[in-house]
Amino acid sequence: MNENWNFKKPGSNEEIIDVPHTWNAFDGQDGGNDYFRGECIYRKAFEAPEIDFNNEEVYIQFAGVNASAKVFINNTEVGHHNGGYSTFRINISRHIKKENLLEVRVDNGVNDYVYPQMADFTFYGGIYRDVDLIVVSKEHFDLDFYGGPGIKVTPSVEGGTGIVRVQTYYDGPGEVHVSIFDRDGKKVAEGTGKDSTLSIPNVRLWDGVKDPYLYKAMAVLMVSNNPTDTVETRFGVRTFEIDPKKGFFLNGRPYPLRGVSRHQDWLGIGNALKKEHHEKDMEIIKEVGANAIRLAHYQHDQYFYDLCDEAGLIVWAEIPYISSHMNNGMDNTISQMKELIAQNYNHPSIITWGISNEITICTKDKKSMYKNHMILNDLCHEWDPTRPTTLAVYAACSIFNPTVHITDVVGYNFYLGWYVPGKWLNDAFLKLFHLFFPNRCLCYSEYGAEGMPNLHSKRGRRGDHSEEYQAKYHEYMLKCFKRYPYLWGTFLWNMFDFGSDARDQGGVPGRNHKGLVTFDRKIKKDSFYLYKAWWTDDPFVYICGRRYRYRNEKVTTVKVYSNQPVVELYNNGVLVETKKADKVFVFKVPLEDENNILAVAGDSKDSITINKVQKFYKPYRLKKSKSKNWVNL
Repeated sequence: MNENWNFKKPGSNEEIIDVPHTWNAFDGQDGGNDYFRGECIYRKAFEAPEIDFNNEEVYIQFAGVNASAKVFINNTEVGHHNGGYSTFRINISRHIKKENLLEVRVDNGVNDYVYPQMADFTFYGGIYRDVDLIVVSKEHFDLDFYGGPGIKVTPSVEGGTGIVRVQTYYDGPGEVHVSIFDRDGKKVAEGTGKDSTLSIPNVRLWDGVKDPYLYKAMAVLMVSNNPTDTVETRFGVRTFEIDPKKGFFLNGRPYPLRGVSRHQDWLGIGNALKKEHHEKDMEIIKEVGANAIRLAHYQHDQYFYDLCDEAGLIVWAEIPYISSHMNNGMDNTISQMKELIAQNYNHPSIITWGISNEITICTKDKKSMYKNHMILNDLCHEWDPTRPTTLAVYAACSIFNPTVHITDVVGYNFYLGWYVPGKWLNDAFLKLFHLFFPNRCLCYSEYGAEGMPNLHSKRGRRGDHSEEYQAKYHEYMLKCFKRYPYLWGTFLWNMFDFGSDARDQGGVPGRNHKGLVTFDRKIKKDSFYLYKAWWTDDPFVYICGRRYRYRNEKVTTVKVYSNQPVVELYNNGVLVETKKADKVFVFKVPLEDENNILAVAGDSKDSITINKVQKFYKPYRLKKSKSKNWVNL
């Protein structure tokens, strides 16, 4: 149902569009005053499918509409949904005719009951994921349970055997037949019952990026010996644990989580991504060598969770309960959490449910906030006792604040060395927290620094937004984390630059520039290759500062990143120096008028050109302005 919609924005002419679509693809990324938040209308004429109304039903499924939606069929309201990031379905069987008009009123306007309302990212409005029409037998697995797939798979391991509980959502007559297939399509187990437990002998584990092996569970509903519905889902069999002193374990072995965070938007596209955009993001994340990802700050597209399953990435999944608690929003946090769990329970990549992010930053009613957290924490344990809960704590929140200790494990968002001076404060915090709470599992849920590929400095100072300082900051953080193996994970903020309409920093408003990769995915910043040097094994070498071409120095510093032990550096064909180092190689190079720099590490090579100039190249310096971040700190 993605093609040929009529779209109407207030004050504008109606236009023909396809979904996925957002009306904020540009005004939500430029930091201007034209960012529109309000109600827009989508309409689509469609012909009813050929169905037997006595024995079949029709649902309409929306994979993502931000943030609230009212759905009408032939001018009759048939349903509504509050929450911009989850799938919802509506049974429209009683309302459709041969020719129909579908109308969806979509609203991303300001209110006090739907999350998020305050956060460091753009709240793109629109029908920004797929729309499908689903025809099913009247005797079918449940399509109304919080957008879930109708099948729930809970695997465990006993010795070398996989024990798989398969639950199906269905209350009517008939019998459910369940089968499990391996990756090659071979049936490895079968049974009957709406709630059945099956065994997989010699089970192959879902083993992270090393071997993300997936099985498939299929349930067939038989009524009067006739199959009336089938549902299937992929799943993986794995074990994990989080130890406060030793960190994260996968399948019984230490597995330090080297994580990045991701927002779901692209430059000029907003959040209306297609499969190729998700695939490109995954390709880049795999290239940098991450083995974990925090999908912030809301439920992401099912297709991306599928990609995480296939790639073996460990996932932190969360709802957008963020920044400021709203007393009228408690019901919405509960419904969004139920949808998150119901729709994503079967993904082996997910290991924790995140219940909030930086919620203390602008919250005044502490009692109501605390109650909301307790309800969500208990809900997660009730709906999924197999995964721990977590939350991401605002940097200024005291380690003794009771909110910090609600969930099973916890993460802190810290930008020490960026928003405040002193990278060493990261070490001080980690030692302090572990001293007071040695049995509390801790991670870094966010850390980072802005880096603009057009801004450069020979020294790189905090606040200059240069590519050089961003790299210097991350060099420190990677060494810092190595000193504290009890961290259960670290999640870099952010993998990609993203839209944040309330920001004006780095000379380009409307965006957060902490990504290792630019918003359009075209430039991998120097810091990207630092992480690649730490996190990957395939030999490579990379010369930093390739966009810092014009330099007014007699002798310049050339930095090289590599995962190889030795690097040779040449200038204009002459060997400058051979160095042994760990990841970061620093060379002093006397400059000629033009310098063709070549780095060699084994069979890997990289080259850049540097030109010597008389004066500092002014475009490299950030122009002074009334820079602000999203909370004007």
